[in-house]
Amino acid sequence: MNILFIPLDERPCNSDFPKLITSAKKDIKLISPDKYILGDKKTPGQVSKLWDFVFENAKECSYAVLSIDMLIYGGLIPSRLHHLTKDEAEGYIKNLRRIKEINPNIKVYAFNCIMRSPQYNSSEEEPDYYADYGYNLFRSKYLIDKRLRAGINKIEEEELESIKIPKEIVLDYESRREFNEYINIEVAKLLEDGTLDFLVIPQDDSSEYGYTAISQKIVLDFIKNKNLEFKSYIYPGADEVGSSLLARCLNDFLGRTVKIYAFYSSTFGPNIIPLYEDRPMNESLKYHVRVCGGELIDNSSEADLILAINSPGKYMQEASDQILDIDLTYTSYRNLLDFVYKIESYIKSGKMVILSDSAFANGGDLTLINYLDRRRVLSKLTAYAGWNTNCNTLGTALSSGIYSLSSNKGSQIKHLIYRIVEDVLYQSKVRQEVIKEYLPNNDISYYNFKDKQMYVENTIRDLLLKEYNKLNISKVCKLNINSITTPWKRMFEIGMDIDVNFNDYNNL
Repeated sequence: MNILFIPLDERPCNSDFPKLITSAKKDIKLISPDKYILGDKKTPGQVSKLWDFVFENAKECSYAVLSIDMLIYGGLIPSRLHHLTKDEAEGYIKNLRRIKEINPNIKVYAFNCIMRSPQYNSSEEEPDYYADYGYNLFRSKYLIDKRLRAGINKIEEEELESIKIPKEIVLDYESRREFNEYINIEVAKLLEDGTLDFLVIPQDDSSEYGYTAISQKIVLDFIKNKNLEFKSYIYPGADEVGSSLLARCLNDFLGRTVKIYAFYSSTFGPNIIPLYEDRPMNESLKYHVRVCGGELIDNSSEADLILAINSPGKYMQEASDQILDIDLTYTSYRNLLDFVYKIESYIKSGKMVILSDSAFANGGDLTLINYLDRRRVLSKLTAYAGWNTNCNTLGTALSSGIYSLSSNKGSQIKHLIYRIVEDVLYQSKVRQEVIKEYLPNNDISYYNFKDKQMYVENTIRDLLLKEYNKLNISKVCKLNINSITTPWKRMFEIGMDIDVNFNDYNNL
C-alpha cells in the first residue's frame, strides 16, 4: 500500500517520526517529498513544488495524509507569519479538488492547525513583536474571553485594564488569526462533497480561554451546523497528527478497529488538565484513539493493545523540574511502583503494552524508566513516547503501537530505543546538562550556537551514549548513534541517525 504524505514541517517529529513508525510494516510505502522543499523554520516550504509532488504521486497511492499548513503557507511557522490573500489561498484549496480528479479512489485525510497563542514573550516561532507583547496578547484575550464566559474578579479586571498593546500589533495578529479561521472553515467544506474523507483540526498550545478557545468555537460551530462531526475532530495536538492519521490509514486499509484498554498511574490522572492543553487527559484520549482508528474498551483481556498512561499525581510540571524541584504530589498522589507492576504483569501475560509517558511536559519520567529498566521490562514495551505535550506523546505512542501489531520486530525495537534516547535521556537529562554546563562555558546559548553547532551535536551524542550505556537495556539492545542534528539550531529537540543491534528477540 502506498501512502502520499505531506508533513507539517521539516523537523524530525513531523518528517522522520512517521517514517520510523510506518517502517514497522514492510508492505507500507510512505511517499513523501525531500526535506529541502519543506522549508526551514521561518522560511516557507516551496509550495508550488509540493503541489507538483502531490499531483505526480496521487495516482499511485491508496491514501493521502496532507498538512494543509504546509500546502498553503509552507509550514507551521510560516502559517503564523504569512501575508497571503484569500484569492491565493482559494487557489490552493482548489488544488485539493484535483487530487480525486487524478485518482477517484484515493482516500484523503487532512489536518490544519488552529493558530496557537503562546503564553510567553518570544519571537522564536512567532512574529517579531511577540518578543515584547506575546504574553500581553495572550493574557488580554484570555481575560476578555473569561470575563464573557465565566466572569473575572476585581484583580483580574485591573490587570486587564493595565495591559497596553499597540493597535497595529493587535490588528496584524488578529487579522492572521481570522485568516486561519477562514482557511479551517473553507477546508472543512471539502468534507461535504467528499474531496476530503477526514479532517483533523488540532490545537497547538491551547488554553481554556483566549484566542485558541475562541477560534475553536468558531470552527466547531461551523462543523456542527453542517453535521460534519463524524468527519472532523478538534482536539489538542499538532506534531503527532501526521502519525495518527497514518495509523488511521493502516486500520482503514485492513478493515479493522484496534481495541485498546487504558489505565493511568494516578487516581486523578484522567481528570488532570495538562500543561499547554485545554481539557482533561481522558477527554483527549478518547479523540486520539478514535483518530487512529481504535476504540477504548473496558476489558483488558479483549484488548489488542494495553495503553499505560503515566500521569501526574495532581499537577503537571516540566520535565526539567523532576530532578531538583519535583512536587510532592508526584509520590503522594501517584503509586509508580504499582504502575510498573501492572505493566510487567500485562507483558508477562502476553499482552502488547504501549506507554504514553505524560507525567511531565517536555520529557519523560526518569524514575519510571529507571524502574522499568531495573525490572527488565523496558525492552519488552511495544512502544513508548514521552515528549513535548501530553497529546504529542499520546498520538505518537498510539500510532507506534498500531503499526507494531504483526510488525517488523527490528524496526519496532529501533523506534522504541529512539524514543527512550530522545524523550527521556535527552529531553529530561542531557539537555539540561548541556544548557547549564556546556553552553555557558563556550559562550553560546539555547538559540545561538554561533560557529559551534557541530561541537554541541557531538557533545550531545557523547552524553547520550554515556547515559544509555548505564541502562540494563543497553546489554541486549546495543546502540550506535551515527549522528545528531539540532533542528532550527536550538536545544529544544534533536534529530538522530541510530543503529540498534540485538541477537535474540526472546531476551529482549
